[in-house]
Amino acid sequence: MEMDHSKHHPDSSMDGHKHHEMTHKMNGHDHGDMDHSMHMGNFKQKFWLSLVLSIPIIILSPMMGIQLPFQFTFPGSEWVVLVLATILFIYGGQPFLSGAKMELKMKSPAMMTLIAMGISVAYIYSVYSFIANKINPHEHVMDFFWELATLIVIMLLGHWVEMNAVSNASNALKKLAELLPDEVNKIEADGTTKKVKLQEIHHGDQLLVRAGDKMPTDGEIIDGSTIADESAVTGESKGVQKNIGDSVIGGSVNGDGTIKLKVTGTGADGYLAKVMTMVKQAQQEKSKLESISDKVAKWLFYIALIAGIVTFVAWLILEDLPQALDRMVTVFVIACPHALGLAIPLVIARSTSLAAKNGLLLKSRQALEQGNQLDYVFLDKTGTLTEGKFTVTGVEVLADSSREESLKYIGALEAQTNHPLAVGVMNYLKSEKIDSYQAEDVSTIKGVGVSGTVEGHQVVLANQKEVEKRQLSFDQEKLKAYQEQGNTISFLLIDEKLIAFFAMGDTLKDQAQDFIKNLRAVGIEPVMLTGDNQEAAKAVAEYLSIKEFYSELLPDDKEKIIKQYTDKGKKVMMVGDGINDAPALARASIGMAIGAGTDIAIDSADVVLTNSNLQDILKFVRLAKKTHSKMIQNLWWGAGYNILAIPLAAGVLAPIGILLSPAVGAILMSLSTIIVAINAMTLNV
Repeated sequence: MEMDHSKHHPDSSMDGHKHHEMTHKMNGHDHGDMDHSMHMGNFKQKFWLSLVLSIPIIILSPMMGIQLPFQFTFPGSEWVVLVLATILFIYGGQPFLSGAKMELKMKSPAMMTLIAMGISVAYIYSVYSFIANKINPHEHVMDFFWELATLIVIMLLGHWVEMNAVSNASNALKKLAELLPDEVNKIEADGTTKKVKLQEIHHGDQLLVRAGDKMPTDGEIIDGSTIADESAVTGESKGVQKNIGDSVIGGSVNGDGTIKLKVTGTGADGYLAKVMTMVKQAQQEKSKLESISDKVAKWLFYIALIAGIVTFVAWLILEDLPQALDRMVTVFVIACPHALGLAIPLVIARSTSLAAKNGLLLKSRQALEQGNQLDYVFLDKTGTLTEGKFTVTGVEVLADSSREESLKYIGALEAQTNHPLAVGVMNYLKSEKIDSYQAEDVSTIKGVGVSGTVEGHQVVLANQKEVEKRQLSFDQEKLKAYQEQGNTISFLLIDEKLIAFFAMGDTLKDQAQDFIKNLRAVGIEPVMLTGDNQEAAKAVAEYLSIKEFYSELLPDDKEKIIKQYTDKGKKVMMVGDGINDAPALARASIGMAIGAGTDIAIDSADVVLTNSNLQDILKFVRLAKKTHSKMIQNLWWGAGYNILAIPLAAGVLAPIGILLSPAVGAILMSLSTIIVAINAMTLNV
């Protein structure tokens, strides 16, 4: 895939600083955009320590004023409860208090704010009740230490389960940095070379890159030629011939020739840095999407807040301050999302386990929610629809010769050339254990191919245009099948007689055609994206019956196309495997990386296809639909309890003698939590 990297920022005075800053960020030191949940500490550790702190509290304090059979007290036990509850509130409640602070700062209260409100009200009121009971032992004020302990432990468990099932951590920036060498060979003014640190390189510097080394920066070749392996950067398997004046990409691998480069892009304005910037921007925008549970929690927060204030005012007017305060706190505590906090994590844990058994690694909970109503699936061609290996896909003998004999002649000429197709041919001959003949006087014929003398015969490897020009006829039907799959065709001529042709290309995966058909059957339209030329892309698209396709694309082109669809409100999934797919993977509603692809693509994705089997994409779609359904069911069970309990706790039916006691509220809360857990476990593919 050819790319134009000649346009760079002219100001080179900042190069050193930019590169150092970019390297600093790439190595994982830029934490500004990290998900706030990662700042909340280790949920697993917090859960176990909080559980240990909670057990004495649960045993020594009543549940909403009701003494349970296993509970007991002893002189001074209330002090033990107070101390342990204070430690638990500060230690175990810290993630939710920090999360609430961030949500309120972003003016978007959600689950963390709802939990923080519940535990704060429970703790503050319980401390008040402790003091009130010490001052006036004859008039007991109910505390909520039991509710505080259980809420913190259940919420920590829910978050631990979810974070254990879905890993949000991304090493993409670190992996991008690893594509570049730490030291480079800089050519000094006197022509000697000197090893220097990469961050010391500026625009215009000259570098020596030996065969097999990574290109340290974007640059222009000023001496030598090579075949560059850009597969780690662009995802394209075909080697790219690079001569004097051609651009190279930092992070690609120099093939078989030593070259000299003039640096055209370093640090923040290099190709990899631009890809990283696109990935980060897309991830930031996508992270603004609210999850279903957060939307429900936001509404519950407002409902509970308003209901609590209204309850306080109403009971203050009708009764007295202690009664009004008691009713308001009961509303706030009952509104705490015990069941709601587990509703989504338990479903995610179950679906993540099922996905793993079906060749899918889920890295984002949003993927399960977004996957319910997909409109389009965008498919990178190379490595996704194809095997990702540029090789000989077929040899057809047209005259008196054998397949092996023809390949010996073909190999004789290809062994003497260094263009990308030759590498694929020689690798193929090696795999077939065929030793080619020796060629003499090999030369390249511009616009035709290559010629030489082999075994005393004049041999030419020519393109189709040359064959037609010479009016050499053959069975076109044999050619058609290869052309339909976008193969490059070369013809073998011996003593001006057409002997055979061989096709080279990236072979389509066996399941590609069935996959496209099945995808359309479930109402999802496939779209192909590729860096290949229009003609090759069209041939593959027609062969697979793909109606929409885009060709000759750069990385930012793919990302822009995805954005056009998402801006129209379309739910889209991008499936790719290369670094050039990373921005599009991050931008799409769901990014799915092929397991055999680059680490950067995998880290930018929401889902990884571990077996690289296209049919597994359909399994994901089915799982996402069922998971979404379970999420909705659980949210109704979790929120339904609140919808019923909050008005009753507020006393809306008090005029007819019905007032929800705290004990009944606790029973309803426990029942809804059990139902949510059982319902999550019934999820199956």
